[in-house]
Amino acid sequence: QVQLVESGGGLVQPGESLRLSCAASSSIFSINVMGWYRQAPGKQRELVATITSGGSGNYADSVQGRFTISRDNAKNTVYLQMNSLKPEDTAVYYCHAEFYKLGLSPLVRWGQGTQVTVSS
Repeated sequence: QVQLVESGGGLVQPGESLRLSCAASSSIFSINVMGWYRQAPGKQRELVATITSGGSGNYADSVQGRFTISRDNAKNTVYLQMNSLKPEDTAVYYCHAEFYKLGLSPLVRWGQGTQVTVSS
């Protein structure tokens, strides 16, 4: 009943930019908080940024000032604009969303993951 599809990953040089997109769909549920997580080789999955349905975002300290999260509620899509990329940003990035509907338990779903590689 719910689905998240990611796109926008790739290979870039340090200092360059990428924009990730994640489109959510559901025939029944509405979408509350959306966000992005990442997992680097040998590391735990960590939160990168979240955004509420009202557009309030928050960020991990490591990306503050460089990344911007946004969403288009009409399209049920969340974006992550990544500027001034560093090799340390290399990871698989996962979209995350909370789905809800009155009378039902909330659902948490993950996107399939998209690889971001920053290397010279």
